[in-house]
Amino acid sequence: MNYNKKAVYFFCTDYERDEVAPRVLNYLKNNYPLNLRDYKFDNKNIYDYIDEDNNLFTYVETDKVLSYDYDKYIPLLNELFTDYDVAGVVNWHGGEKAPDKILTVHSTGDVVGGVFAPSNPLYLRNLMVSMEKNRILNNLEDFKVMTEATHWTGTIRDGDINLIDKYNVPLFDIEIGSTLDSWSNEVAVKILATSLQDVFSDEDPVKTLLLTGGMHFEETFSNVIIDRDYKISVGHVLPSQWLVQGEYDKDENYELLKKCVKSIDSKIDGIVIHDNLKSAYKNQIKKLAEELDVPTFKHKKLRNPKDLPIW
Repeated sequence: MNYNKKAVYFFCTDYERDEVAPRVLNYLKNNYPLNLRDYKFDNKNIYDYIDEDNNLFTYVETDKVLSYDYDKYIPLLNELFTDYDVAGVVNWHGGEKAPDKILTVHSTGDVVGGVFAPSNPLYLRNLMVSMEKNRILNNLEDFKVMTEATHWTGTIRDGDINLIDKYNVPLFDIEIGSTLDSWSNEVAVKILATSLQDVFSDEDPVKTLLLTGGMHFEETFSNVIIDRDYKISVGHVLPSQWLVQGEYDKDENYELLKKCVKSIDSKIDGIVIHDNLKSAYKNQIKKLAEELDVPTFKHKKLRNPKDLPIW
């Protein structure tokens, strides 16, 4: 059967491993007419939903969070889901210093190692705009919608970073953070679940930025994406800490920046350089901007999107 667009999402169904994904999947089962496929994914169920625009949404159960076992899962992804337009891993965000009460979407990659999964800025923005719209509609006033630094959670499980770019479909992590109260918040679960079906809600072109420097979470980065008056999104977010660890100031690592840009599924319109980035790193990024013939500008300029030199 021919579909307009196709999205696939993965849900670890073990509450001991993931407090968010099973709740989101249960919401989908209870609120959407899902069809169970007659074959399995690693002995787990696959469900399909077709919307009124003939978009296919596939929901896949997994034993583990997908990124925790790429050795097993990447071959299966390439066997079953290579003809999809976008993929997402629904899971939880945590960490001692992590902000709480967040709904977040981020691109996938290992900045230090210079390995990046494909990223689609339009679909990232559609997810985040839907989250923000429904956050307001549902009066979830104490939550924020944010993006994060590009990363891959398999790193903390000693996964092989060289597998990150072996699945050629744009892949995002889609999360609720960062405590049990937030993971189990029924309204947050509803908002995340609803956003998954909005990933194709807008197909018009978007202005795409590469964001460099700053912290793991930068509110100015997130706010420009969810601003509905100016259609801007991001390809990848490369924070200062990982640019330093990856030695992006060295000429021999300049190719890593080019690899990053190449993984983005649209033309770059500008590069944001955070003020806290040291000059040696800024120089390499400005060199990239010259090569791409795009402007660079400070992150503070994102507060006034209409004045950005990308229009």
